[in-house]
Formats: sequence, structure tokens, C-alpha cells
Amino acid sequence: MIDTAILIPAAALICWTLVMLYWMLLTRMPAIAKAGIDMGAQPGGRGSDLEGIVPAKTQWKAHNYNHLHEQPLLFYAVTVILSLTGGTTDLTWGLAWAYVVIRVVHSIWQSTVNSVPVRFGLFLLGSIILTILAVMALIQAH
Repeated sequence: MIDTAILIPAAALICWTLVMLYWMLLTRMPAIAKAGIDMGAQPGGRGSDLEGIVPAKTQWKAHNYNHLHEQPLLFYAVTVILSLTGGTTDLTWGLAWAYVVIRVVHSIWQSTVNSVPVRFGLFLLGSIILTILAVMALIQAH
């Protein structure tokens, strides 16, 4: 029995990732212009080429945007497994929302303050929640 409730937090995290995309663009594009970089001058350039050229605080948004394409992919897979197997419970739904909230707080922290000990703590907490969800998905899919 497919249960779509668990997909709501996943969709919310996708929307947050898009917020980070636009935040990154709105800060990076003026920084590129200020640095006098001609984006068409070098074919095949990458965002990482801007390290040390534009302010670090500008790059923090890009770093976080990249991070939102790493571990959260596992979260999306877990929510689909739970949805397809009928594994949505109050606990899995709550854990999924907790993961999303932690990722949003992590994004805001990394993009503004970027103190590594706090950022790592948020990452670790999110990882633990994701691990619990993954084990629950494995049990449910068994």
C-alpha cells in the first residue's frame, strides 16, 4: 500500500534545495561581477574555480548547495521505500521532518556562520536520524 505522507518532507527538502540554489546565485553572481570575471572567457569553468577569487562567505552557499546533493539523496530513496512499502508511521514521519529541519538549519548555519564544530554536530545528528530511517526502511521492505 503506497503512503504518500512520507513524501511531503522529501518534497520540502527539494524545495529547500531550490531556495539554496537561488540564494547561491543571488550572492555569487554579484561577487563574480565584482571580481571582474568574464564567465564566457574560459570554457568548462566550474564553481570550484572561484575558490580564493570570490569571498569565502559567498562560496559557503555553493558548498551547502553541493552538500544538499550528497547525503539527502539517500533520504529521498528512504522516503520512497517507506512510501512504497507502506512504512509511514508517526515515527518515520516525525523522523523525516526532523531530518529536513536539521538540513535547513545546517544550510543556514553553513551559509552564514559556518563554524565547523556546530556544522559537524548538525551533520552528525542528521546522519543518525537518516540511519534510523534507513534501517526502518530495510525492515519494512524485508
